Order: sequence, then C-alpha cells, then structure tokens
Amino acid sequence: MTEHVEQRPGPAWDDLAADDSRPVPAYLFGERQREFGTEALDVGRYVDPDFFAAEIARMWPRVWQFAARQEELPNPGDYVLYENAGRSWLVTRQTDGSVRAFANVCLHRGRRLRDASGSAGKFVCPYHGFAWNIDGRFDRLPCAWDFPQIDRARFDLPEAQVSQWGGYIFLRESHEGPSLEEYLAPLPEHFARWGHEQAYTSAWVGKVIPANWKACAEAFMEAFHVASTHPQIMRFTGDINSKYMLWGDHVNLTITPFGVLSPNLDDEGGEQAIIDHFVRYNGRVVEPGMKLEVEEGGTARRAMGDRNRERFSEIFGADLDHASDAEVQDALTYNVFPNFSPWGGFQPTVVYRWRPWHDVDHTLMEVRLLGRLKPGETAPVPKMTLVEPGGSFADHLGQLGVVLEQDMKNLPSVQQGMRESVNRRLELGVYQESRIRHFHETLDKYLARP
Repeated sequence: MTEHVEQRPGPAWDDLAADDSRPVPAYLFGERQREFGTEALDVGRYVDPDFFAAEIARMWPRVWQFAARQEELPNPGDYVLYENAGRSWLVTRQTDGSVRAFANVCLHRGRRLRDASGSAGKFVCPYHGFAWNIDGRFDRLPCAWDFPQIDRARFDLPEAQVSQWGGYIFLRESHEGPSLEEYLAPLPEHFARWGHEQAYTSAWVGKVIPANWKACAEAFMEAFHVASTHPQIMRFTGDINSKYMLWGDHVNLTITPFGVLSPNLDDEGGEQAIIDHFVRYNGRVVEPGMKLEVEEGGTARRAMGDRNRERFSEIFGADLDHASDAEVQDALTYNVFPNFSPWGGFQPTVVYRWRPWHDVDHTLMEVRLLGRLKPGETAPVPKMTLVEPGGSFADHLGQLGVVLEQDMKNLPSVQQGMRESVNRRLELGVYQESRIRHFHETLDKYLARP
C-alpha cells in the first residue's frame, strides 16, 4: 500500500503536518491501512430492496446509532423522537439526569405514542388512554376489567440500550455487543483534545435526497471527487494530498489539507492567491468578508493557522495557542459505522448523519454545525430545519451549503445510474476509496450474522 500511495503527486499530509507551526497530535501520523483487494462492488447493495431489508433486519438493530445531542433534552421529561430503519424511539431525560430510550409504540393497539419531540410527564396514548411513566413503567390501564391477560408488572415499554460520549447520545436496540467506548475506539482518545462535550448545536439542517443512504454517506468518505465536483476549492485544497486512516471495524478518517494548492493545478499567484481563494470559497473556517495577507516568505497555511488560532480562541473562550495549523483549518472527517460523521479539530465543527428515509432509494441527510460554550453559557435547544422539496442547503448554511449542493447534484444521478447499470460493477480506488471498502467489509460482517 505504501509503495502504491507514493506514486501520487504532491507532498503527503504527514509531510505538511511535520512542517506545522505547532505539534500535531501523534495519532494523526503514520499509516493506518489494510489490504482489501480490488474486487468490484455490486450495484445491488444500493438498489436491491432485499439487500435493504437485510440491513434493516441484521445490521441496524446491532449497531450504536447517534440519536441526539445532550442539549436537545436539557430537562427531566424532555424527549427526542428518533426514527430510523423501521423503528421509532423516545429518547427521554430522566428525573436523575440520565437518558433512556423506549419504543414509541402503544402496547395496546399499536398507535405511536408521540409524533414529534417534546416534553411530557407521562406518555399517554391518544387513542385509548393507555399510559406509561417517563421511565417506561406501565402506569394506566383503562377498563382494566376487560384485560385479564395483561400483567401490569410485565407491560413496560420495550427499551433500547443508551450510552453517551462527548455530548452525543447513542442507542442500540440489541443489548448484546461491544460497549459504546469499545465501539467508538479510538474516537474518544482523539476527541478529548477537541472538547465536543462543551459544544452545542448552532445550526441543524436536513434534506431528503433521492439516493441510497450508503451512496450519500460515501460521497463524504473521499476527496477524490473534489476536482470534478468542487473545482472552486481546488486552489486552496490538497485533494489528492488527502490521507486515509482505518481503525477496527467501525472508525475511519480522511484528512484533507487546506491552505495548499491542489497538485492537479499549476501554481498561479503563489501563497496569496491560495489565501484569496480560501477566504472566498471556504464556508467552514473563514468569516464572511474576511481579508488576510500572507507575510513575505510565509505560507497560506501558516497565515490561516495564525488567524484561526486567534479567532477560535475567542469562540472557545480559551487559549488555543497550542493548536496546530492542521487542527484549525484541515478537514478531519471521521466516520463511525454506519452513519455518523463528526469532524475533528479546533473549529466550528461539522457533523453529518444519514438515515434511510424510508426505502432503498431515499436518505435524510442531516448537517449540524457545533459551536462552543464559554464558561457560564447555556446551550439553546436546537430544532432541525427540513429543506423543502426544491430547496437548498445553501439557503441555510451559506458557502458550506453551496459545496454540499454540488454533492447533492451528483447523488440522484448516481442512484439512477446504478439502477440502469449493465455490468452492475462499481470499481473503487485502492487508497483514495479505501474507507468505502472498509465500510462494506464491516457491513458484510453484520449481514453474515444470523
């Protein structure tokens, strides 16, 4: 693999990081790859309803799913309606501050107990009035004389397993399998430096995409597509300088350097031109209207690092002089199998989630931006804005939304093209698309279980 990667043009990300103005975390250096071979994927994995049904039955109940952020349910009785893969859960804050998740289905005649997130003292079914406490214990049996078969002590709501990390609340339907800490490793170690437990949701936008959930997620697993899909960012983005790292079955990472010229382009205008394009087209780590000059003999990467250390220190309410240039500008795009993607680094954080919605051909893609709470601040309770049909992420997320919409334009045609494929084969790059192979290897392990 190393020999193969060395054939690509431009400096490796490790070389850029070694020249950083501050020490870069050691865990981001070195090779974390494995051999997957070169066998093509079959398009049926994305378009076959039977394959989709197998995912619903054998994968989704067994994986930890990001269900909510802590700031969504600040008070006892607050609950988040989490729907995914044929299940509906009430993720509920308890009186002792813990969080539990209960099936959102009345055990009498099957009506959903709640149709939206909210707050409650009890979960009362609107149909006939059967009721449960917020801890899932059965509370009220109307016309009890007519239900001799119901044992009140055994009529509690079914419960999912819940665990938390970094302000994120996860659930798993199955009570068997690795703990959340084991499942996420090494994410907690990496993110300890970046403090997501002090974060809050500053923006949250969802959009239904006419494409399979895996195709949508995989659009964000590689930077290979930048040259064709996002040409406006190539003058400050090291697309094929990107680094791909894999850990265990569930975690992988792309690191895409910013503040450098794509190796696909000839140098035109030097370091100042890189900065000028950076501040014009990056919607994540620059301020609207921002101006930045590169000192004589300096680099765009160093200039952006210095500016963002100062700016993010104000946002975080903490001194970030120790933060590396990489951590305040590069895209550190982690993925946790199957559908959770939090970005690392010291910066306003992007978080993606993809949910099948509600068939093989549609996905709800959600984009969150996380800000940082300063000491004494309280997080607002966020609500997702669902983009109307025909609407755009750009209407809500500015320049970042413009970039996302370029990806969204591809995905319906990807789904249609896979349905129309004659040879039914998808050929993947050995290195740049290794995260996709890693993803499917893990998916197959779950599908192979009885």
